[in-house]
Amino acid sequence: MGEIFYKDLSYRIIGLVFEVFNNLGFGYREKYYQRALAEELKNSKINYKKEVPVRLFYKNRLIGKYIIDFVIEDKIILEIKIAKEFYTKDIKQLLGYLKAKNLKLGMLIIFTKDGIKYRRIVN
Repeated sequence: MGEIFYKDLSYRIIGLVFEVFNNLGFGYREKYYQRALAEELKNSKINYKKEVPVRLFYKNRLIGKYIIDFVIEDKIILEIKIAKEFYTKDIKQLLGYLKAKNLKLGMLIIFTKDGIKYRRIVN
């Protein structure tokens, strides 16, 4: 079995995500869950950056821009979605973020009417 990257930090993050869901429930826009999670991260004294711009270059030419929901402790990219299930496009998007930032671990969180679902994505 492979190494589990940032196990303790990942579990703390998931706990905070559940805290947000338990307090807000389902039915809000993504940006409100982001704001609530930012409050939880701040209160937990976890270092994070929100809405991080990333520019993608090809042969020294700018070819695109990303906005990452959260970069936590400069180790984990956290993306939040409102969805019924995990979609391939969202997983590919997160992989692109990981490559652009040269980070090992991303977490895709989806808020559903039935609760929270999450996946750890390794670069």
